[in-house]
Amino acid sequence: MVLSFRIHCLWSGGFFMVSSPNSSVSGFREQELSHYYMPWMEIASNLPLMIENHELRVRVDTMPLLSCHFLKGHREQYLAHLLLSCITMGYVWQEGEKHIPKVLPRNLALPFVEISRTLGLPPILVHSDLVLTNWKKKDPNGPLEIRNLDTIVSFPGGESLKGFVLVTLLVEKAAVPGIKALVKAINAILQSNEDVLLQALQQLRTSIDEMAKALRQMHDYVDPAIFYAVIRIFLSGWQDNPAIPDGLIYEGVSEEPLKYSGGSAAQSTVFHAFDELLGVCHSKESTTFLHRMREYMPPSHRAFLEEIHSAPSLKEFILSSRSCLLHEAYNQCVKALAELRSHHINIVAKYLLTGAAKAKDGGLDCLTGPPQALAEKGTGGTVVFSFLKSVRNTTLEGIID
Repeated sequence: MVLSFRIHCLWSGGFFMVSSPNSSVSGFREQELSHYYMPWMEIASNLPLMIENHELRVRVDTMPLLSCHFLKGHREQYLAHLLLSCITMGYVWQEGEKHIPKVLPRNLALPFVEISRTLGLPPILVHSDLVLTNWKKKDPNGPLEIRNLDTIVSFPGGESLKGFVLVTLLVEKAAVPGIKALVKAINAILQSNEDVLLQALQQLRTSIDEMAKALRQMHDYVDPAIFYAVIRIFLSGWQDNPAIPDGLIYEGVSEEPLKYSGGSAAQSTVFHAFDELLGVCHSKESTTFLHRMREYMPPSHRAFLEEIHSAPSLKEFILSSRSCLLHEAYNQCVKALAELRSHHINIVAKYLLTGAAKAKDGGLDCLTGPPQALAEKGTGGTVVFSFLKSVRNTTLEGIID
């Protein structure tokens, strides 16, 4: 029970707590941040139009330098990080891969780095910004379903951008029972309770299946050509990106360019958590990248993963057990996780390959033309298909014969 309490404390920065302290979050209103921060809120709420009209950089350059000292509590701090990270991505990529600025102006760089240090996050748009923080209910008393959800901050891409964020959010939501099952499984191992462990593994498998079901909604809500030609560049970072190879100078912070990876599904804590629990071992190259992506997670998420890693090994417990039911339940979890990763591969293939083909055919009113620098890479900087297939295959290798 002590471990259960400890893990829940560490996970207090998870899906619901990063997004809101309670389930009745009503969204982005003027009173979310004090009037002092109105310049940030006005720019963030008009990002798509300012980017499309090529006005964002001019507006940011004249923005007052504000302090983060007046932000109250985690909710306001995470919201401020979301606003500043989205403004930053818009500022850098306003003209696509042309005329990329070498310097982020101090009136944006200084508060962005300040709030990033407070939260233990890097000063760039991360998964927890784009997905876990960036949602609101249309009806505060309505269900947590896509028809009742909207984004707080947006980029060009319209309904496809909104669909991309909210479907990813629903994948995270579907993982919540799996996180609870994970805690239940670890405590069952500590107590050598095979019956409870079996229940936990069955619940975990169901949760992973629900995540795959949620992920498949991407086909219904996101246009591949719009994702490839319009949305994708705003998720791209300045590490391992040929379009901005030297990184970005944060004025007033560092005289040398800083390099940060763009947003990536590899920054989602739930996949790391399930790998840790199931004892899935990836290749050295994939592991190096995945561990680097943990630096882009909230500190409580990183601590959560460390706690799972230091817990007794589920796989060793299964191997020492004579229960055929436990062996099968464990294997079903591993297979479900591999299947989820196969769905991810299929979606990436559709949204990169098919999206690229459609975008190149023309007829799409995009800002500056499809991005070329990351044509074969993910927004996090990996060679995306070889990475995803490697991770899927090494997941399958975890099956117990």
